[in-house]
Amino acid sequence: MLPGSDAQSRGTGADVASADGKSRLALVDDDPLFRESLGANLGDAGFEVREFADGEAFLSCMESETYRPDMVLLDWRMPGMNGIQVLRRLREESLEFPVIFLTALQDQIYEETALSTGAVDYVEKSRSFGILLARINLIRGTGKAPGSSAEGDDSNDPPPLAVGALELQPAAGKALWRGSEIDLTVTEFQMVCTLAERAGKNVRYRELYDLVHGKGFIAGDGGEGYRANMRTFMKRIRQKFRSADERFDQIENYPGFGYRWRRDDPKTP
Repeated sequence: MLPGSDAQSRGTGADVASADGKSRLALVDDDPLFRESLGANLGDAGFEVREFADGEAFLSCMESETYRPDMVLLDWRMPGMNGIQVLRRLREESLEFPVIFLTALQDQIYEETALSTGAVDYVEKSRSFGILLARINLIRGTGKAPGSSAEGDDSNDPPPLAVGALELQPAAGKALWRGSEIDLTVTEFQMVCTLAERAGKNVRYRELYDLVHGKGFIAGDGGEGYRANMRTFMKRIRQKFRSADERFDQIENYPGFGYRWRRDDPKTP
């Protein structure tokens, strides 16, 4: 047991890898009753869950290099380090597994901060377990329960896609621009894929935002609040491409409607 840790394992209890192939979730929350209830539900859904009572215990476990989750469910308000501080530490250490904030904070500013810091999703604790499970499976790239597909069966993997200087490898979750890999989150990759698959055509804000939270999720103030969140996403995606190519300008905004990926690539110098 790590110093100050209130961690426990559900499922196989393996640290380095799950012996039966279950997806590993780390649940970081200071509420023991919430951890117990959610951990049990996730375990029943087929996940291996390891619980941590605070951010320090979780980070100490990460530093030990003996445990790597496939995904992290992270609370915002906790004693000591808050969730954003934990996420920043993970990204500073180049630990890139998907992080979902699971919190009671409902103001849009918290969601925007979480996503701009590198979280792939933001789910309020008031939402049903079914919604959380759907979000987890969406980020995992499947609508099925863990372990329900045949191991090693890649016959249904989507083929690579090339649009000008952009190369997408959906099976590996990789995006290349002029041969340089772009470090996209799962959700960012899905957005780029959606735009690239329909290059030259406009894609609605709502359709892109549905990739984040599922259809019909209400974000921010009023029915159009999701547009502000989409601007945050697109700004971050553009910045990542421009870190590889400062002349990148393939993502265009169609005011009042959405975004599109330009078909014509800028000429190389």
